Amino acid sequence: MPFATRAYAAQSATTPLGPFTFDRRDPRPDDVAIEILYCGVCHSDLHQTRNDWNNSTFPMVPGHEIIGRVAAVGSAATKFKPGDMVGVGCMVDSCQHCDPCQHGLEQFCENVPTFTYNGTDRHDHSPTQGGYSERIVVSEKFVLRLPEGLDPKSAAPLLCAGITTYSPLRHWKVGPGSKVAIIGLGGLGHMGLKFAHAFGANVTLFTRSPGKEDEARRLGAHDVVISTDPEQMKAVANRFDFILDTVPTKHDLNPYMATLKLDGTLVLVGLLGPIEPTLSTLPFITGRRSVSGSPIGGIAETQEMLDFCAANGVTSDVEMLDIQNINEAYARMLKSDVRYRFVIDIASLKKDQ
Repeated sequence: MPFATRAYAAQSATTPLGPFTFDRRDPRPDDVAIEILYCGVCHSDLHQTRNDWNNSTFPMVPGHEIIGRVAAVGSAATKFKPGDMVGVGCMVDSCQHCDPCQHGLEQFCENVPTFTYNGTDRHDHSPTQGGYSERIVVSEKFVLRLPEGLDPKSAAPLLCAGITTYSPLRHWKVGPGSKVAIIGLGGLGHMGLKFAHAFGANVTLFTRSPGKEDEARRLGAHDVVISTDPEQMKAVANRFDFILDTVPTKHDLNPYMATLKLDGTLVLVGLLGPIEPTLSTLPFITGRRSVSGSPIGGIAETQEMLDFCAANGVTSDVEMLDIQNINEAYARMLKSDVRYRFVIDIASLKKDQ
């Protein structure tokens, strides 16, 4: 029998989120049924519920930074048992047979991953619904084990904000001796600072807002550069091996290109959409510089990231939230009024009984 599941959902792109009940499917043989304890609030939740990317379907239960406890497992599931603490990130399935999937890069599935919400189940074609809810049912291949010692509340944002910054830093081999800059100090940016510092890099924060130096240094930055100050930008010309751009809105990349070394790379992880204004080709040609992009990581890399965080004491800075305050939290996110990630205590759903 399907499980009647309480949640918060957006009914349209113009209405606030509110209480919603829907049926979770029965577990299949390889599934894990999870009682959700905490769910991070990602900036993409806001974009999706407002249909900013023109691909939203409603009603929509957002949430893809999920921490919970295993309630039951299917007859063929062997990796987890009831009571285990686990996580679910942005994907709950993929085709499993294309070349990226075969190499543990499910995020690049050539047949498109099944996303945790605002997606379509590959088997029964039902809409996927996310973590602003009591429970979720997921193939065990897409369930992450929460390492002992990792606080479950502050671990929730690692399932998106964490892996989104960890993956490109690892792919571009950031480590001791690397000179790295992070653009933006938000949910992604603060994790970028923490990871780059933990990897042994020399880390600089680019910000438009004076007064963030102490906070940036607390999070792992060695230097802070005000990106709107031409003299400060000139002083860091040709300095960085790697720049991680976490800003989720349109902004000019040109000033940052001159701060890259020969063969340096700027990687976009925040901006989904057009780059404006047009990029000058001069820095590319004169310095063999590159601009690239990166999404989340695959399942194996996400587990690697969680294990790294447990071993090195890396977690997200969070503000806990009752689900009844989610619309206020969205309004605050638009004003960058959170340090640095909201996390919903799913137990608060009981207040609506």
